Amino acid sequence: MCGGRIHTGLLVVSYATYLLLGTIGFWALEKNAEKELKMAVIQMKEAFLQNFTHLTVAEVEQFVKNLTDAVQRGIYPVGNESQTEVSNWDLSNSFFFVGAVVSTIGYGTLCPKTSAGQIFCVFFASFGIPFNIVFLHRVSKMLSLLCERLGRWLYEKGMKKKKIKFLTLLFFLVMGILVFLCLPSFVFQVVEGWSYSEGVYFAFITLSTIGFGDYVVGKQPDRNYPSYYRSLVAIWIIFGLAWIALLFNLLTTLLEDTEKKIARDLHKMRKAGKDNEENQKRYQPTGFVSAEEPSLLGSGGDAQKTMSLATHLGDAKQGETIFSL
Repeated sequence: MCGGRIHTGLLVVSYATYLLLGTIGFWALEKNAEKELKMAVIQMKEAFLQNFTHLTVAEVEQFVKNLTDAVQRGIYPVGNESQTEVSNWDLSNSFFFVGAVVSTIGYGTLCPKTSAGQIFCVFFASFGIPFNIVFLHRVSKMLSLLCERLGRWLYEKGMKKKKIKFLTLLFFLVMGILVFLCLPSFVFQVVEGWSYSEGVYFAFITLSTIGFGDYVVGKQPDRNYPSYYRSLVAIWIIFGLAWIALLFNLLTTLLEDTEKKIARDLHKMRKAGKDNEENQKRYQPTGFVSAEEPSLLGSGGDAQKTMSLATHLGDAKQGETIFSL
């Protein structure tokens, strides 16, 4: 038990250290390049405002193209210059990006633009993704142990095993939905200004690693976010991934067991149908002796007796042939 705790502690420390190193790396490699790009976008915007009445169609189209490219890079040239000073590559946002990389969510709204940052991302993800899988596996084991302890406690109270299994599964589902879906959705509703349904949608799309990128936290230029906001979201994502991975594993096992049960039932039904057909073919009689035939032996002459006896013997012989098949 003590060795397992030490192993878990070392894994947590190593994982956190790896994420922090990645955060510092992306912050150092991308921050200055982003600042230069922002200054270029500000100058482009000022030049457009000063000369927009004299611009040609081609120049306007080029401005729109540059503006679209800036938005895709995570730069929103809205408002005054002070608003553009908020960096997408500060420590909090870099940590959020690192969490999105190792979890393979990939929103697509923020990515390294420098050559050094892109190469660093390749090596960081190559080791970070397997590291993340190991960490999530450990967290899933801890959640499973929590459910097992609850089951043992209920068993000691004298509860039946089937009921214990149902209650532990219900506890796992309800607590997970509350902690990783319902409560975070309420936080997103308050901080981001989304509706509650949009918050639930974002939470599930994120934790399932679908990551459409249509909703991303901390990206609205007209809102002021706490500096630690996106870091907390990254931590929520990491632990939420462990819960939803275990949930998907349980659902997969349930579907596989259901499929096997259906296959067994169908096999039994086919086997029973074949057995019934064979029995019907084997024991189906082709003729029978009337219960009134023996009375013919005492009702007439010798010819009539002989004919009735011959008929009876012939039917009996035929019946023996049938049952000997």
